Amino acid sequence: MPYRSPVSEIRFILDHVVPLAPVSATERYAEATPDMVEAILTEAGRMCDEIIAPTNRDGDLTPARLENGVVRSSPGFKEAFAAIAEGGWVGIAADPEYGGMGLPQAINVSVNDMLSGANLALQLNPLLTQGQIEALESHASDEIKALYLPKLTSGEWSGTMNLTEPQAGSDVGALRTKAEPNGDGTYAVSGQKIFITWGDNDCVSNVCHLVLARLPDGAPGTKGISLFMVPKLIPDENGNPGVANSLKVVSLEHKLGIHGSPTCVMSFEGATGWLVGEPHKGMAAMFTMMNNARLNVGVQGIGVAEAAYQKALEYAQDRVQFTPIIEHADVRRMLATMKADIFAARSIALACAVALDMGHATGEADWKARAALLTPIAKAFGTDMGIWAAGEGVQIHGGMGFIEETGAAQYLRDARITAIYEGTNGIQAMDLVGRKMMDGGKAAMALLQEVEDEAKAARATLPDLAEDVWAAAESLRESTEWLVEQDMQDRFAGAAPYLRAFARVLGAHYHLRAAIAAGEGSARAKLAAVYIRRLLPQYAAALAEAKDGAQPLYDLTVEDMGA
Repeated sequence: MPYRSPVSEIRFILDHVVPLAPVSATERYAEATPDMVEAILTEAGRMCDEIIAPTNRDGDLTPARLENGVVRSSPGFKEAFAAIAEGGWVGIAADPEYGGMGLPQAINVSVNDMLSGANLALQLNPLLTQGQIEALESHASDEIKALYLPKLTSGEWSGTMNLTEPQAGSDVGALRTKAEPNGDGTYAVSGQKIFITWGDNDCVSNVCHLVLARLPDGAPGTKGISLFMVPKLIPDENGNPGVANSLKVVSLEHKLGIHGSPTCVMSFEGATGWLVGEPHKGMAAMFTMMNNARLNVGVQGIGVAEAAYQKALEYAQDRVQFTPIIEHADVRRMLATMKADIFAARSIALACAVALDMGHATGEADWKARAALLTPIAKAFGTDMGIWAAGEGVQIHGGMGFIEETGAAQYLRDARITAIYEGTNGIQAMDLVGRKMMDGGKAAMALLQEVEDEAKAARATLPDLAEDVWAAAESLRESTEWLVEQDMQDRFAGAAPYLRAFARVLGAHYHLRAAIAAGEGSARAKLAAVYIRRLLPQYAAALAEAKDGAQPLYDLTVEDMGA
């Protein structure tokens, strides 16, 4: 059975669980009517199923390759990307002034969900371009916007993000790439960057690199970093790709998964670049791109989990061991919890997207705070869940899952990177308990109040499930009150389990909404019962770990660890 885009699942969530209606009611997104949303998701799903998904296995078996300094894409990728570009899917949320659709991020996230399930390695190309578009819209000069945004939005050109260096890793402030003024408004950018996703390709006519570098008067650390647009081919007077810039792909990384995605080591050798935003303010501009990517990386985990689930479900129905293995209780457990967790993660991601849209449309601080709070949860939980679900998919296949020919293992290998890039999930958790709690937990408490209020109301229809959700939310509220009183080291020591607990409670909240919308006895209510009774209780163990503090971790010395 080939991959099928979960169009109806996404529509149900946007209609009943994380409603898009308030977004469509704003002046900014008034064109996102139910009929338009239905048409867009249906057409995107058709493209993913018929054009994108068939290239997924080819990308795994025939990776991108570097030939004479030029990256050659996996078989079928160029044609598949052309379908994405020609359909306008790169510019779903982009500014209409430059050729975009100007639709809500919730729709963009939904399409990225389906694209990720169809072919994660290929989806990374438009994902990075979308992030660059948002960064340029927010920070670039009018001249740069006019030149680059129409080409990026149309998919004629693609965009990359150049942060990481061999000696720096997540410590971006330790970068050594430098930018020297040329005296004509441009800069000579020199340095090496690693892990550059889709750093070069033959699917587009130009590759546009956003590069972090330090000006001669830049202070040490992240406060002295600036951002530069450094194209592969310097645009001529007509805005078309011109002479080659002084940059090159040194090599391609040999990776565990996403083989079809060329991950490049890039060398900039006095390459011509243009400043984006203000001098020494590059991290603020790059964070715009990174935050866009963080939500959508969480969605990548969800998309891969969906594809792994579909394959496992088909196998369980066809594989006979005394009976079809789907009749075995443990296999049924794995499939049910996979489906329940995918729904929870997808709902959290769409809730984050809706909050982003409401923040953009209304300017209200509360919506912006909610989007900020949900971003690390959506990224970390979506990707952790994706890896877990892909692993369960292999398990359901049994020994055949360990055999590459079945295709089950590819999902696990592909998903594994998602918990690492765009800020590891540990960094996401520390962001949640640190930066996102600088308001004393106000945004978190407001969200938990909604969870509790709805759970109270649901006691009339689904009393057992509602009571469990209320109790979990109340416990998380108390733990949050405790958390904000702790020093940062203790917060960080418990950050990852705290994030897991928060995600578990939110997942239960959205499952309860789904059950109420669909009615008692419905498939949605049955799935909610699986989640709330089997997965939600994990929150208690996670909170116990979160409250243990940092000291026991440091009582165990480095010597103890090696003993």
